[in-house]
Amino acid sequence: MRIGIVFPHNEIGTDPGAIRAWAEGAEAAGFDHALIYDHVLGADPDRPGGFSGPYDKDVAFHEPFTTFAFMAAVTRSIEFVTTVLVLPQRQTALVAKQAAEVAVLSENRLRLGVGTGWNEVEYEALGESFGNRGRRQAEQVELMRALWTSESLSFAGRYHTVDKASINPRPSEPIPVWFGGAAPQLLDRCARLGDGWMPVMGPTPDARDCLTAMLDQRKALGIDAPFGVQAQAQYAGGNPDRWRRHAGKWRDIGATHLAVATHNAGETNVDGHIARALEYQAALADL
Repeated sequence: MRIGIVFPHNEIGTDPGAIRAWAEGAEAAGFDHALIYDHVLGADPDRPGGFSGPYDKDVAFHEPFTTFAFMAAVTRSIEFVTTVLVLPQRQTALVAKQAAEVAVLSENRLRLGVGTGWNEVEYEALGESFGNRGRRQAEQVELMRALWTSESLSFAGRYHTVDKASINPRPSEPIPVWFGGAAPQLLDRCARLGDGWMPVMGPTPDARDCLTAMLDQRKALGIDAPFGVQAQAQYAGGNPDRWRRHAGKWRDIGATHLAVATHNAGETNVDGHIARALEYQAALADL
């Protein structure tokens, strides 16, 4: 498994120097990839009817594409991964353009993880439909891949129309698209269209069953391209023995990537976040 690190979105602050130091520190420490979470808006709980969700307006999220473009300028090898970008609440051609630019600036170090999200407040504010987000996601991925490779294209889908146009510049290599989630419809899209899977569960029998079903579906469809699995681990509440057992379970299931999140484990600074990740990395050295 390739070991990565999760960007501490709500604890890193807004000092560009700290964000630069975190990116440089993660790469210098030998981490293979850096994950960043995504939310455009946080809802105010003081609203008619209230609000219940894992995040609200008081939790900070740095915008993935601009943050990775910034990090690309100060690193050379670490891979950048959106985990996951809420794709259907965004304009597809614009996402294709932004992703292509990060791929260009990072010399093809972007892996695009996409999901459908859960926060209807964001969809409403961004002018997109929450109700058909899953159906649109599949068409979005198809169109983005066409935009990344075509000098000019015409596209007439159920939700998108492009009349003899494309983006420029385009990436020089394909941008991998991985799907996050576990709903049956999502797993079907991931098997058919994805380069990999980002599970939203632990290394459980259910996770093994989901992966097995997708691999079986890909085989039945004649898809023999490599297929990855991006798992995550938490520093908080763990210790070396627990981290090794957890990572070993993911390895046995078939995970190809595993990234550690260092936030929600007490106050610290950039050096503290990197130190936590290094402690986790050392615990897995004999796996």
